Amino acid sequence: MKKIKVVFQVVVILVLGILAMPAFAQVEGLEEEVGIVEHLDTIIPANLTFSNELGQPVQLKSLITKPTILSLVYYDCPGICPQLLSGVSDVIEKMGMELGKDYQVITVSFNYDDTPAASVEKKKNFLRAHSKPRAEFWQYLTGDSANIYALSHTLGYNFTRAGNDFMHPSCIMVLSPEGKVTRYLYGTSYLPFDVKMAIVEALKGKSRPTINRVLEYCFSYDPEGRKYTLQVTKITATIIIFLAATLFIYLIIRSSRKKLKTQNN
Repeated sequence: MKKIKVVFQVVVILVLGILAMPAFAQVEGLEEEVGIVEHLDTIIPANLTFSNELGQPVQLKSLITKPTILSLVYYDCPGICPQLLSGVSDVIEKMGMELGKDYQVITVSFNYDDTPAASVEKKKNFLRAHSKPRAEFWQYLTGDSANIYALSHTLGYNFTRAGNDFMHPSCIMVLSPEGKVTRYLYGTSYLPFDVKMAIVEALKGKSRPTINRVLEYCFSYDPEGRKYTLQVTKITATIIIFLAATLFIYLIIRSSRKKLKTQNN
């Protein structure tokens, strides 16, 4: 019984320690949370206005007339934004669907210092064989802080400024022709089948939560290294709690069997 009590106490301490971690982070005044809170079935507001590559004001929702791949980046990003745009460009080439007919792509900069001229230059870097002759269907938009934050809040896309750069997640969203958020796809590279199915479902207005969100738990963005790093503490703590709980259950069963044998004897 003493062993059982000791293991139980260890499990309780570990659980309390994990639960206390968020509170400790708040006390230390760490950076605000950066990541995605999926807002499936949310409709893009009709009043969000951005500037297109020509500097003309456009309402985002009015541009969404077919299934749309929406990406949020900033143009001077030294890390994952170019990788994300390259991933989108790559999947456009491999997906077997026609850009402009079956779907469209909209990229919005969340840096209010980015300009339409910068949109034109950034766009040139990611047009390839299939997308280049259909460039009008991959639009790049810039905007002011009010519209940017209204859009990011609608999407559940949380980012924060860190000096001249930004801490932000890596994700694309798929919207229905009515402007409804139907899917989130994480990372910087995407399987053609996954994106194709997301577009087909968006056309029907069907939303689906993301099942494979391991990266969101196991990795966090490192603003110094400009990359995603493994959150060793979280994973280690989870493994320890699981092993301790398993040992605790084993000792209880073992103790019960011993008592039963003693009674039978």
